Amino acid sequence: MTRAGAASNAAPVLEVFASIQGEGSYVGEPQVFLRLRGCPLRCRWCDTPGSWRLAADQTARIDPARGPARRESVWTSPFQAACWVAECEPGAQRTVSVTGGEPLLWPEFLLGLRAMVGSRRIHLETGGAHPRTLSRVIDKVDHVSLDLKPDLDLDPPEEVPDAGTDERSPSTRAEWRAARRASLALVADRDACGKIVVSGDRALQDFAPLLDEVEDCAPNLRVILTPATPVGGVAAPPMELVLAVAELAGDRDLDVRVVPQVHRLLRLP
Repeated sequence: MTRAGAASNAAPVLEVFASIQGEGSYVGEPQVFLRLRGCPLRCRWCDTPGSWRLAADQTARIDPARGPARRESVWTSPFQAACWVAECEPGAQRTVSVTGGEPLLWPEFLLGLRAMVGSRRIHLETGGAHPRTLSRVIDKVDHVSLDLKPDLDLDPPEEVPDAGTDERSPSTRAEWRAARRASLALVADRDACGKIVVSGDRALQDFAPLLDEVEDCAPNLRVILTPATPVGGVAAPPMELVLAVAELAGDRDLDVRVVPQVHRLLRLP
């Protein structure tokens, strides 16, 4: 699948649907989810690996509030995406959670979306690998949910052909550290949170560098610790580890919360 013939601000959509936010600072809030395709990162605990790659036969799944779900063309303009958001809302206007995949692969789409969704809030969920691109769009979103990824949990990145940004993904520990610190500086003192997935494959000391970076770059940022859902062979963490990481954050006077994937517990998409 290529973007030939698509508008310059088009993005490949995986799905649009209404549900309950299951992660981060706004957990429990009814939202509409606009999930984009394409992600260069290879997180071992990713729960949506089907969003990683683009292929010729892909379509967008739209789940309207009234009527059955249907399939639409995958390359989508901001205007069409906003129409789908409105169609999926069961009632009053909702916050739009733009997730993926990695939405920062498509900055022109994000910039265009702001003008199309009216007074709706836009929440951006990002893996934090593209700080230069984040700096372009951050003033057009209302909240950033920023992943703080232990690089030990990542396989080598695979860049996405036809992506709308030329910013390469980090591939070394030093590059990841630089990307995290730059992203943290951008969201400092904004409506944002930093999410850390705690898996059973990590030790307590693996999380100290991430918390040190938050303390240095964005000390007022809320830190959300999310116990990993066991997928793809990744183990769920013992609660003792999760609580110990929370204590590490508290030792640094960080605002920390432990929040599981609530949508999984509620069996929601």
